[in-house]
Amino acid sequence: MYSTPSYSFSQIDQVLLSSGTATRLLMASAMGGVIGLEREWRHKASGLRTNMLICLGCAFFTLLSAVLAGDTNPDKGRVASNIVQGIGFLGAGLILHTRNRVLGLTSAASVFAVASIGMACGAGLYVEAVLATVIVMISLQFVGLLEAKLGWKHYPLLYEVRGKDQGKIYRAVLSVLDRFELRLNVVDKDSVAGLERLTFLVTTDRRNHAVLLGELKQSDQTDEVIAFRDEEEE
Repeated sequence: MYSTPSYSFSQIDQVLLSSGTATRLLMASAMGGVIGLEREWRHKASGLRTNMLICLGCAFFTLLSAVLAGDTNPDKGRVASNIVQGIGFLGAGLILHTRNRVLGLTSAASVFAVASIGMACGAGLYVEAVLATVIVMISLQFVGLLEAKLGWKHYPLLYEVRGKDQGKIYRAVLSVLDRFELRLNVVDKDSVAGLERLTFLVTTDRRNHAVLLGELKQSDQTDEVIAFRDEEEE
């Protein structure tokens, strides 16, 4: 016969637990909030509240894992070990597969990192949690800027070409893209007040984007060409 474990705690035990719990949960909320602010600034699905709650939840589960196991049970990480699986499901929901690319990988990876920071706070490893938060912020902010400055990173841009003749627009765009060995990926096409508009997506490096935009603008078959960032870009 197996005895059912008792999870009742005396008032003294609860006071002792709560005194250390508050610091760990507040620390986790702060670390998650720092990363969440960066994600919120970039208008990502996993924003401030999401990252705070994830970090807080992971910290609390880590703390409860050891508390519920008790002093005599050596397996104090049973509850905490399932956090990774739960975060995996949450991260998978942030990843969006389209026909030509995969979106949301950075958001999913940041959620995974936030969960580990929450677990560190729940275990009382504050210095490690702060260090991990700093590394995550550097990765999200400065590494991306470095990649853009070096010019070797491929990123998507939306091109909108306007003109009066749709056939001429297509011929001009295809002529330029063929020289770059790029495939035309049409996002939208419509007609407004007699003006034809063709919107397509191109993923390449900064140098090719600049040359591509310049050649499209110089074409006699296009009236106006505009390029702007894709809102879904990581």
